[in-house]
Amino acid sequence: MQTSVTFKKIDSSDALKSYVQKKLDRFDKMLDTPAEANVVLSVEKIRHIAEITLICDKVKIHAKEESENMYSSIDTLMDKIKVQIKKHKEKQKNHMSGSKETIKNDEFDLEEDEFNQEDIEPEAEKKNSMT
Repeated sequence: MQTSVTFKKIDSSDALKSYVQKKLDRFDKMLDTPAEANVVLSVEKIRHIAEITLICDKVKIHAKEESENMYSSIDTLMDKIKVQIKKHKEKQKNHMSGSKETIKNDEFDLEEDEFNQEDIEPEAEKKNSMT
């Protein structure tokens, strides 16, 4: 995974860079294709803000987290990204699986409805002819 870490209003630290890289390496197994991650770490007064944009094939995932500690911000951010990746993979799986059983059942239900309508129409004609 290609990773770029940007520091805003904070001194760059190899410890933070390696921590982010270690956390992002776990997502390589979850993603099918190579990805690009842009991480922005910033500090505003007492708020430590971690922001990530993950671009992979047709998917663009963005998340932002802030807390009083940079490491906890990164941890929570990675949890959010993990949930979004799982959600996307589940959508792909459901879309691609396209169960053919449901289609067959729907066609069968339509045919039954047609037969039921044919039975109803003659009764309606009989009532009209009696009046």
